[in-house]
Amino acid sequence: MSNASVIVSSRTAEQNAAVVTEFFDRYRAHDVDGMVDLCTINADFSYPPFEVWGKQRVLRGDGKVGTVGKPIWTGLINAFPNLSNVVHSVDANDEGDVVVQVDIGGTQQQPWGLVLPAGKTFSEPHIFIFRLNSDGLIESVTGYWNNAGISQQLGHMEVD
Repeated sequence: MSNASVIVSSRTAEQNAAVVTEFFDRYRAHDVDGMVDLCTINADFSYPPFEVWGKQRVLRGDGKVGTVGKPIWTGLINAFPNLSNVVHSVDANDEGDVVVQVDIGGTQQQPWGLVLPAGKTFSEPHIFIFRLNSDGLIESVTGYWNNAGISQQLGHMEVD
């Protein structure tokens, strides 16, 4: 037996799945502060498909929940006031890993990045990967989706 310490989670897969289900319930209710409350204070945040090009900089979806995730979620809800989600599956284990398949969609009423509002609606499948700590708090959130699919549904075409 090695001397390396082993962290044993006392949480079950069902408990971990319940935390993430609550996260999406709060997202559906537009309770961004409630979403953040389910995360550790320094939780990691990564949305690899997220990228907004400006004249002097590019905003990417990597950082911390409090400084990058919260503004993105708030901005999405402002741009898409009826933003909602439909959770199709939640797969969790006792080690704190949770994978969620969810459709997220809404009708655009305000600008979102370079996408001007045209009153169009999108609905796009997303995959989220969460990591929870032994206290049941989310310590990382990663989300993947097809950004081109959303742009196409919103009628946004980028031309170089």
